[in-house]
Amino acid sequence: MAFTPGEKKAYNKGFEAGADSVEEGLPGWFGTFADMMTLLFAFFVLLAAISTMDPVKLQEMANSEGKSLGSKIKKDGAAEEEGEFEPIENLAQMKQEMEDAIEEMKKENPKGDPPIDIQTSSKGLIVNIKGDFAFPSGKADMKPELKTLLNDEIIPRIQASPFQVEVAGHSDSDAMPKKWQKFYASNWELSAARGATCVRYMIDQGVPAPRLLAAGYGDWYPKGIDSIRSENPMYNPLTLTWDEKIVVDEKTGKLAPTVLSLNKTKRQKALNRRIQITFIQPPHHGKGRSATSYED
Repeated sequence: MAFTPGEKKAYNKGFEAGADSVEEGLPGWFGTFADMMTLLFAFFVLLAAISTMDPVKLQEMANSEGKSLGSKIKKDGAAEEEGEFEPIENLAQMKQEMEDAIEEMKKENPKGDPPIDIQTSSKGLIVNIKGDFAFPSGKADMKPELKTLLNDEIIPRIQASPFQVEVAGHSDSDAMPKKWQKFYASNWELSAARGATCVRYMIDQGVPAPRLLAAGYGDWYPKGIDSIRSENPMYNPLTLTWDEKIVVDEKTGKLAPTVLSLNKTKRQKALNRRIQITFIQPPHHGKGRSATSYED
């Protein structure tokens, strides 16, 4: 259909008027898009704020390019010097060191379980030492085996690293027998005494006192709590009860963990009786003051 000259003129005039009426600037949809991006940014900031960061796993990712991990010092290709370690700069290196130590223990005693295991948390790297290996039942006197373990595997690595170290005693849920209550009124006193005993020994072996913390958790931090927090970063251990039945999932009827539910079996109780050594990630992430900068 052809336009008449008059229609064509009117069309061109209207087109020019419409073009002149359009305001310069961003298109109208851009404001909605910007709002959506702002909301997404706020959402991910919120996720980061409520998440539990694992400094060990973060450092392992940083080391994934194949950086050589700390190991025993070798001089000009000579044999390793016993008891000497290269500086351990981060928790990923410490984790590798402890994993190597555990493998050596397995080779030396293939039929038995190593007396230590390791795990990571938002606090740092945790080394668990079996309580039955470390102390006689109901006492805070270190067994010779524990002293040997500390001297060979723990203290040299503390001295080669920049981390502050918490040494904490833990117990199972069994009540303190009456015959021992004259020494330790409850599991609180016993666990704290065991942590302090280890700290005093480390100081005697040359570890600077400012780098050490002694603690006792009694029976209120079963080993299973760390696994629960790893699976569910939102779990708050401060909500732990002795035996109160709290439903956390109405559909399945799942109950919240309790002290007694995590002390049901002999194995659970044996795992809960432990010394827990935590290498705490410093705020400066290993930079700044080194392990060798402490003076006696």
